[in-house]
Order: sequence, then structure tokens, then C-alpha cells
Amino acid sequence: MVVADARPHPADIPATASATPARALVTSLAVRDFRNLARVDIAPPPEGFALVGENGQGKTNLLEAIHYLQLLRSFRGARDAELVRFDTAGFYVAAEIANAPHRTVSAGFERAGKRKRVLVDGNERQRLTDALGAFPAVLFSPRDAEIVAGAPGARRRFLDMMLALSSRPYLAALQRYRAALAQRSAAMRRPGVAGARQEQSVAVWEAPLAEHGAVLWRARRDWTLAQRARYAELCAAIGERTPADLSYASSIGEPDDPEAALRDALARNRAADIRRGLTHAGPHRDDLSLTLGGRNLRAFGSAGQQRTAAIALRLLESATRRAASGSEPVILLDDPFAELDARRAARILELLVAQGSGQTMLAVPRADDIPARLTRLARYQISAGAVRSESA
Repeated sequence: MVVADARPHPADIPATASATPARALVTSLAVRDFRNLARVDIAPPPEGFALVGENGQGKTNLLEAIHYLQLLRSFRGARDAELVRFDTAGFYVAAEIANAPHRTVSAGFERAGKRKRVLVDGNERQRLTDALGAFPAVLFSPRDAEIVAGAPGARRRFLDMMLALSSRPYLAALQRYRAALAQRSAAMRRPGVAGARQEQSVAVWEAPLAEHGAVLWRARRDWTLAQRARYAELCAAIGERTPADLSYASSIGEPDDPEAALRDALARNRAADIRRGLTHAGPHRDDLSLTLGGRNLRAFGSAGQQRTAAIALRLLESATRRAASGSEPVILLDDPFAELDARRAARILELLVAQGSGQTMLAVPRADDIPARLTRLARYQISAGAVRSESA
């Protein structure tokens, strides 16, 4: 007996936005002395390209350089000095973009003075935060499994990066919250200060923590509630037979007034916080709860299930960025299907196509690894950091 598959087909899942957005297009890319990439100049076609090369030749380095224009730092956690090609003075990355809020974005770093310089539309940004997200992109990578399998900090970083790149008020609140948290922590550890004087120096930072923390709490909670059903649909469409769910797990629960609740929690825990030298209540302690059949996905999910959840989160990130900017972000695929079976990989590609994915830049070790749906992409070869077109 053949049992019908009750899971939704990717093409049957509606997109989150009703209007078709413009597709952000990188029309020109220049990379100088970034990791092992001495000199790369590419004019990507509107559909994008597939980059083919053996491991260690620079595939991920090129995607890292492109993604650097969005975060202004390495998505692999490397310091800027570590990104400079051996025995050179610094690196430089620049892109011209069509159908996006900004036409040009460039970033350079000088090793000697440890100076970073970022230009958007030809104008230098004195504050790097003013250039964050000027280049619209979403990266899919096997490393994304860490969002699901890792500690709560990995999921908080996912939320913070996505929401900060999509919302200037969120970014401002995040910066102010982190600054106040650092000041409260310093006050708790200040040598030679104790008793009522120490309590007073700690308490003074609780009002700004509550004010800005409430902004973070609302944005994270609202995003989670808005995306909950979509997340379950995406996991099912990719191949999960067990119901998936996500929710926001907060140290203050679900208060009507999060600012007041945070203020009360900070005051209530102040003495214990001082003894331990840590602030135990606030968004910096919260988590994005991911479950499968009611069980914690981090603890009980298989590697394939965790990868499925991570890809669903990246698809939600893409939709969030699209809604915020009005442009379909550039899609960077760093050998994203390496640990997935062929059926799940095909369903993910169908989802990307169904939601109108943007210009796609795919990196794979072999030409045979290019999925059938992406064989139309122009093809480049990379060897020892040198990129050449197969049509050249």
C-alpha cells in the first residue's frame, strides 16, 4: 500500500510577502589580498554563479569576502588581521549593487594601523554601525547547524544579527543594552567597593538595562510569534514528519510590561548578582526554543534534523531581510547540502525558488555537486585563490 505524503510541497507554501520584490544584484565584485585571494574581479551574471574548486583553494574565502560587506567582519569569527593575505599590508573588498538601497559598498583594512575604512555610495561611514546591512545577503552554510546544536548564545546571535540588520531601532537598543550590561558588570567587580556603595553603583545601570532590554524582548518575541507557523511549514516542506515549533524562552516570562518586569528582576537579583559577578536576568540570558514533537531539538534531534531547522531559520532570515529592505537579498550557498540527503536538498532548492530567491552564489568542491536546479548558473573555477570563468 502506498501512503500519500501529507507534507506540503514547497511550491504550495505561500511567500511571506504579497508583492514581488526587486532582486538585489551584484554587478561588479573586487577582492584584494583577502585570505588567499590576491586579486579577484568578477562581474556576476544576474542569476549568479557556481564556484567550483577543491577544498582549501579559497571557495569559502570568496563567499566570506562577499559576506564581509554586510557584517563588516568575518562570519567565521576571524579577526580582521587574520583575513589579510600573508605578507601584504591589508585587504580590500568592494561591490557594485543594483536594485538595492545602496549602489556601492566597499571595506578595507590596514594591518599596520589596524584601521578599517568603509564606504557606502562613495561616502565614508565614521561609525561602522551606519554601514551594517548596506549589502543585503543571506548565507547558508553547514556551520549553521551550530545555531541549533550549540549553546543559547548561538541562537541569540542569530536573532540579534538578523534583527539588527533589519531594524535600526533594534541595533541602537542592542548597542545601548550591551553598554549598560558591561557597566553593571564592571560595577559588580570593582575592587575596593562593597556594601551599600557597591549596590548603588550597580543599581544605577538597571534603568537603562530595563529600557533597552524591553525593546530587544519585544522585537524577538514578536518576530518569533510572527514566524512560528511559517517555521513549522518550512520544516515540514523540507522533510520533517514530526511537528516542529519555535518559541521565545525569556528569563522574565511573558509580562504585559517587559520594562517593569526587567527592572524588578534586576533589583530582586541584585545581591545574588553581586556575589556571583554576573547579571542573571535579561535578554542576554534568553533563548530561542526549538522543538520537534515537543522535544528539545538541541538535545534530541539528529544531525539531519538540526540542519533542517537551521536552514528553515535561514529561509526566515531571508524573508525578514526582504521585508525590511524591499529587495530580495543575495543568496550565498557555501556547500550547503553537503550533509543532507538528495531529497531534502531538492526540497530546499524548491523552497528557495518558490519564495523568489535572489542572485545566487554557490560554492561546491566538484561540478557534480551542483544541484540540477542550479546548473544554469555561470561557472567559475578556483585554484590557489585564483578565479577564472569556465567560458574563458
